[in-house]
Amino acid sequence: MTTASKKPRIGIIGTGAIGGFYGVMLARAGFDVHFLLRSEFEAVAQNGLRVESAVHGELLLNPVQAYASAADMPPCDWLLVGAKSTANVELAPLIAEAAAPDAKVLVLQNGLAVEDRLRAALPDSLHVLGGLCFICVHRLAPGVVAHQAFGAVNMGYHSGPTANADARQAIVEEGAALFKAAGIDSQAMPDLQQARWQKLVWNVPYNGLSVLLQASTSALMTDSYSRELIMDLMNEVVAGAEACGHSMPEGYAAKLFATTEQMPDYWPSMYHDFREKRPLELDAIYSRPLAAALDAGRDMPKIRALFQTLAFIDFHNI
Repeated sequence: MTTASKKPRIGIIGTGAIGGFYGVMLARAGFDVHFLLRSEFEAVAQNGLRVESAVHGELLLNPVQAYASAADMPPCDWLLVGAKSTANVELAPLIAEAAAPDAKVLVLQNGLAVEDRLRAALPDSLHVLGGLCFICVHRLAPGVVAHQAFGAVNMGYHSGPTANADARQAIVEEGAALFKAAGIDSQAMPDLQQARWQKLVWNVPYNGLSVLLQASTSALMTDSYSRELIMDLMNEVVAGAEACGHSMPEGYAAKLFATTEQMPDYWPSMYHDFREKRPLELDAIYSRPLAAALDAGRDMPKIRALFQTLAFIDFHNI
């Protein structure tokens, strides 16, 4: 059990770029962190986890508390899910196996309603939270992660045995405090769906266009036609969110656009999935937001066209 005098035990489910980076940062801060791996288990068990960070320098965690099976992990108070949302049905039994009683499951994934399918397959006793990662990070090699910029994690409560709003928010604040203790900016969001729509304002244009146009953020931001298309897509996300009852902060799309102009050149995660012939996260990032907005009476035609094109590419890439 987590107490004021004992740090919680943390499990990482999916030790790729996201899980690797945050797991290493938390372990370096003194937390008891356990990593579940599949194909990279041998490499990490032998050589540790390395983060090549433009912000923090080179970070090496060795030895690593690494596991090839969730059954071998100790019960964890917090479980950070860094695997892609396309694998959520397969992840549920692993999460349940590694979870301590009353554990908190933080889903660090892109897209809308990614927690729903996991929630249906998890024990009612577990708390499910959603996490939004604002970070430029990618996997370089087995057990090696490149961190280019940023790192903040915003989170909100999705569902679980706690019905009281204040108690739920206290759990979210507990999660944010873990990251803050590791030197990572983290905000406890009162409305998870609002936060997920806000993240979509960036994810919808840059993830999809990186695959469709085979272009990184710098290339997309230096061409007048792609710049115009990015703003059109961003504005459609904002309109879709507002139709669903989620008002964006004033000038939010323009702020993200300007931030992207200043960030280092970056290939979004969907491009890496495409290159490595993994399924694209089209359901969470495109299909579900399109359906939610349409149910609320708002179509997003340019996003729909982007989704349809990506679906064709995805089908012929696997």
